[in-house]
Amino acid sequence: MLESLRFGVEIETTGMDRHRLADAIQSVVGGRVISDYRAYQITDPAGQTWRVVPDASLSGGENSGEIVSPILTYADIPELQRVVRAVRAAHARVDHTCSVHVHVGAEAFDAAAIARLAKMVHKQERLIEKALGISDSRLARYCRPMDEDFMRRLETSRPRTREQISEAWYGRRNVLPQRYDGQRYHGLNLTSLLVRGTFEFRWFQGSLHAGEIKSYVQFCLALAAKALKSRAASSRRREYAPGSAKYDFRVFLLGLGMIGDEFKTARFHLLKRLSGSSAWKHGGRASSTPPEDRAAA
Repeated sequence: MLESLRFGVEIETTGMDRHRLADAIQSVVGGRVISDYRAYQITDPAGQTWRVVPDASLSGGENSGEIVSPILTYADIPELQRVVRAVRAAHARVDHTCSVHVHVGAEAFDAAAIARLAKMVHKQERLIEKALGISDSRLARYCRPMDEDFMRRLETSRPRTREQISEAWYGRRNVLPQRYDGQRYHGLNLTSLLVRGTFEFRWFQGSLHAGEIKSYVQFCLALAAKALKSRAASSRRREYAPGSAKYDFRVFLLGLGMIGDEFKTARFHLLKRLSGSSAWKHGGRASSTPPEDRAAA
C-alpha cells in the first residue's frame, strides 16, 4: 500500500543562488536546465521536471531557493537522496527560515479515508510535534496544530464527499478554494487537498540530510497508507508524556507498519529527539534505543 502512493517534496534552502542549486540537481538527474525569469527548470531524460523557485520567506534573498520535485514514487527515494546530497555538497544550507514539505497524492482517498487521516494526526499531534522538534514560532504561524472546530465539524457531519470535507475544513461552503489561503498553515494542510489533490505535511524543519528527508517521506506515506486501509480511527487527542515519549512514538511507528530494516533509518531519525526508552515504557535497561535502531545512515 505504502509503495503505491505518489509523493513530492519541497525543500527550502539558503546560502546558494538558484542557478547553482539547479546545476547541482542537474548533476544527478541529467537533462537540461532552463531559466524562467528568476526560476529554473531541470527536465531529466525521462521528462520529469524539477524546479528551483524563489521564496520570499527565506533568508538570503537571491542566495536562497525552494527545490520542488516532480511527482515521485517510492522507488525514486534513492534518487531524491542523491539530489539532496548533491545540493548539500555544493554548499547550500538551511536555517530557521527553511522547512521541508511533503505532498502525498490523494487520488485513492474517499471522504472517509480523508477523515481518518485527520483523526489520526489529531490524536498523535502532540507526540509528532515533539518528535520532529517543531519550533514554537512555526507552530504558532506556519505549522499550526489541527483546528479543534474543524475536528468537531468532522466528527459531527461524518462527511461523505470532498465538498463536505471542504465545508468542515473552512467552516463554510467554499466553491473555489485558493492555494494561498491562510487556512493552509497547518501541519496537515487540507487546502492543498482541495486545490491540487495532495495532502501537504508541513511539519518538518529545514534539512539537507538525506537520511532525515527519506525518513520524513516514509513517515508521511505510512500515515497516508494507514488511513487508506483502516476501517476506523479515533480523534481523541493523546497527551504528551515525556517519560514514555520515545516508547510511545516507536509503538506508533510500528503500528504504521514501519517495521524492519527498510524503516531502520526512519525510526532512528524520528525517535532521536525524544526522551525516555524506546524499548521500555517506564524505563528498564540502561540503553534507551533497541539495538537494531542505534545507527542509521
